[in-house]
Amino acid sequence: MADVTRCGFAALVGAPNAGKSTLLNCMAGVKLSIVSPKAQTTRFRVLGILMREKTQILLVDTPGIFRPRRKLDRAMVAAAWTGAEDADITMLLIDAKSGLTEAVQEIIARLAETKRKVWLVLNKTDLVQRQALLPLTAAVTEKLPVEHVFMVSARSGQGVDDLLDRLAETLPEGPYLYPEDDLTDLPDRLLAAEIVREQVFLQTHEEVPYGATVETESYKERPDGSVRIDAVIYVSRTGHKAILIGERGQKIRQIGERARRQLSELLERPCHLFLNVKERSGWDEERARLRAIGLDDVP
Repeated sequence: MADVTRCGFAALVGAPNAGKSTLLNCMAGVKLSIVSPKAQTTRFRVLGILMREKTQILLVDTPGIFRPRRKLDRAMVAAAWTGAEDADITMLLIDAKSGLTEAVQEIIARLAETKRKVWLVLNKTDLVQRQALLPLTAAVTEKLPVEHVFMVSARSGQGVDDLLDRLAETLPEGPYLYPEDDLTDLPDRLLAAEIVREQVFLQTHEEVPYGATVETESYKERPDGSVRIDAVIYVSRTGHKAILIGERGQKIRQIGERARRQLSELLERPCHLFLNVKERSGWDEERARLRAIGLDDVP
């Protein structure tokens, strides 16, 4: 008799900055989702494909859930809930340091209505006194029935193995949905745009990241095995363009160099990355722009 295989989706949902992308990268053992200290870094569903024993765990990182204002915001929140609804297991990730914020309480209320299988994952537990974790767990479970509670630190990896072992045992029996050596279903051109956007987040002033998006205009394999990537960074304002380019083009060169190094590692081949910055006010309300960054259209 052949070994039984398991395969299923586990979605990470939570408020912005709960540490979902850091946890996904820690569980996958490789960088799949961009991370920055700023909230709302993730803008669309990112899938991490992870093999554990005879189980293919399909980890879904979703955008942080918050009250949307722009079309971009509405598309991000819709992507988060779609990720949760399609999953076999929904993991509610809560920053143990921040606790039950208003945003977390709204997510709990919505999850309670769905009656889905929910696991509670308290993150950043290394930054909190152990005695504070029990009241927080009790406050959540009073409002939302949860099957299991895990206490982890996505940054250090503490508690993550236990979570992965339980997922591997629990996900439904079935054939693998992806080749065993795949890491993500994210197209390379979208991955390239995200890595550039991460550097925009990390290297510019507070006001720029939320007013910027990145699109890969062309992605060409070259005969020598390297790849040429041309990407454009759209910004909302003229001032943002000046900040991104920097004095004598220094800032945009730095963004390009760091993004290129990361992409060469992820794609395991030399990358030639060319960046262009264009002003385009209102891009976050344009359907074509939202589709280009991997978000489905929303009203």
